[in-house]
Formats: sequence, structure tokens, C-alpha cells
Amino acid sequence: MAAASGKKRAKRPPLEFRNTALGDALQTQDMAAVAFALRHGPTVVPLMRAGMRDDPRDAGEVWTYRDPATGDVALLLFSDAIHKPETLPPAVSLQSPAWLRAFLSAHSDEVKTVFFDIAGPHPMQATPDDIIRALDA
Repeated sequence: MAAASGKKRAKRPPLEFRNTALGDALQTQDMAAVAFALRHGPTVVPLMRAGMRDDPRDAGEVWTYRDPATGDVALLLFSDAIHKPETLPPAVSLQSPAWLRAFLSAHSDEVKTVFFDIAGPHPMQATPDDIIRALDA
């Protein structure tokens, strides 16, 4: 009788919801480094609704903040999921530079500002046009 092969699948490391380069750039408040990190790595995006796991076309529904006094909409982005405040919906996604460019272009009339790591440790704010220019550089 032949023995079972006994091979076990190697466990994949858990998916990290962070962009270390973006976190480092925010720490130094270096706009050139932030632009580089946005062009070359993912961004953590809060979601109102997570996407369907079985449908790769469903990335979920992005959560944005609407200022109750002015009605202005802000997109909140994070260098690491641990920097997302607990008061926001729990779901997050990692989005590519191309996704960020497309999202800001599609919602340019609505989104007035973009906040990075709004609750710290090193928050930064930019206009959507600034982000698009950084992504296009």
C-alpha cells in the first residue's frame, strides 16, 4: 500500500493592509515622497460595504465624509489600516494607484479634499487635483 504524500500547503502570510512608504512619507511630511508612495503602492480605503469575495469586479462601496455644515465631501485614505478610526465602518480595501486616479477623476465634482491618516499619527491634506497630478507625474 502506498503511503499518502503528506504534503501540506504552505500557509500564505496574511495580507497586510498598509503602504509602508506612504506611512514614512507622511511622517516626514515630504510631498515628493507621498507622491512617490501613491504612484508605487496601494492605499488603504475605508468601505461602507465590503465587496463580494466571489466577484472580483465588486470592490465594495467607498466611504466618504460629508461635512454637515458645508456639504463638502472628503475622501479619507490611510497608510495603514490600524490608523483608521474605530468610528468609521470596519471594512477596508487596498486600492491601486490606477484605482485612486480613476476614483478621483470620476468624483472630481464631488470630492473637495483628501485626508491621509486623518486621526494621526501624521495627518496630511491635499486637493484631489494635487493627488491626480502626483499620480500622473
